[in-house]
Amino acid sequence: MSATATPRAEQDRRFMQLALHVAKRILGQTAPNPAVGAVIADETTGEVIARGWTQVSGRPHAEAHALAMADGRGHGKTMYVTLEPCSYHGRTYSRVGKKLPCAEAILAAGLRRVVVATEDPNPEIAGNGIAVLRGAGVAVDIGVCRDEARWLAAGHILRMTAHRPFVQLKIAVSGDGLIAPGEGAPVWVTGPDVRAYAHILRAHADAVMVGRRTVEDDDPDLTCRLPGLANRSPRRVILDSSFRLPPTLKMFQTVHRVPVILFGTEGHKPPKYPTGVETRTVAPAADGRLDLQAVLKSLADDGVTRVLVEAGPTIAAAFVEADLADEVVIGRGTEILGPSGRKPFVDHGLELLDDKSRWHCITDRKLSGDRLTVYRRTNRFGSTPSP
Repeated sequence: MSATATPRAEQDRRFMQLALHVAKRILGQTAPNPAVGAVIADETTGEVIARGWTQVSGRPHAEAHALAMADGRGHGKTMYVTLEPCSYHGRTYSRVGKKLPCAEAILAAGLRRVVVATEDPNPEIAGNGIAVLRGAGVAVDIGVCRDEARWLAAGHILRMTAHRPFVQLKIAVSGDGLIAPGEGAPVWVTGPDVRAYAHILRAHADAVMVGRRTVEDDDPDLTCRLPGLANRSPRRVILDSSFRLPPTLKMFQTVHRVPVILFGTEGHKPPKYPTGVETRTVAPAADGRLDLQAVLKSLADDGVTRVLVEAGPTIAAAFVEADLADEVVIGRGTEILGPSGRKPFVDHGLELLDDKSRWHCITDRKLSGDRLTVYRRTNRFGSTPSP
C-alpha cells in the first residue's frame, strides 16, 4: 500500500480484502456463477455490519446474502463487493424474498455507497449494474483490489470472454525438479502437507482433469479426502482420445457420488462403461490429438468455471503450448530422483516457467520440509496481482 494512501483508501482496501477472503472460502461450490464476496460496513465507525458470499450452486448472490445478514441495518452504509452487482431480472433473491437483481436490492436497502473491485464481463451485466446504482444516486467506486478480484473471478471472466474455464496445473516434483515414473501406484515425491494442499485445490475446482497415462499409471480416485471436505470433490474428467481405458477403473466405482466424464476424439467408440460414466467426443486437433480448446468449451457449456489439471508431462506441456494454462502450482519435495525421473513438461523442465514474458511467480514458500511455488500467466488479466 502506498505511503500516500488516504485513510478512506486504506479502509476501502481493508474491507475489500475481507470481501475477497470470504469469497475464497466458497470457491468450487458456486458454478456456474462466480464466487463473490460482499461486506456491508459503517465507514464512520469502521464496524462490519454484515458479510455475505455466493451460496452453494450460485444462488442467492453475495450481495443478497449480505443484505439478509444485515437485516435492515445496511441503510446509509457502504457495500464492498468483489464483482459488479447483477442488473438483470433472474433468480436472484432480495432480503424480503422478491426476485430483484442485486443492484435493485441494494437500492431497496438504502445503501449510500458501493465499492466494486472489478466489472462483470457477462453481457447481461457489463456495466449495467454500476449504471443502475449511479443512476439512482448511489456513489460507486471501482477498482479497489481489482487485480486480486479478477484472478479470484478468473473462471467466470474466461468463461464469458474466451468460452473456457480457468485452468490450473498442479505438478509435484522431486528435489531435482523431476516427476516420478508411474508404476501402477502413486509415487510420492512430496510430503503430507503439500499433498493435503493439493486436496484443497481440488475442493476449490469445479472439475479435476487427468490424461489416460496418469490413470493407467496410478488408477487414482481423484476425490477430495481431507476431513470435512469429502463432499467438495469436483467432477472428474479423463482425456483418452481413443477410449482405451478399461471399465474397471477405481474411480468408476464411485461415479454415483462424484461424476466422471471421458473425452475422446470423434470416430472412436467407447467400451461399455459402468452406468453413470459419461463419454463425449470432440473433433481432433490438427496434430490428431484431442482438441483441448474444444474440451474446455464443452465443460464451460456445462457451467464449469475452474479446472484443476493433475496430468503427466504430455498433457501439462500441451496446455502450456496451447496457452491454455492460467496458473501452475508446483510442489517440490526433497528426494532426488535422478535418471528414474521424468521432465514435468515432456522436453522441458521447470525452466519453462522462467520466461518472465509469459510467467510470473506470485508465491514461493516453504511448506513443512517442501516448497510450494505458484506461477501465473503474465498479462492474462492486466497488471501483476499481489499474492
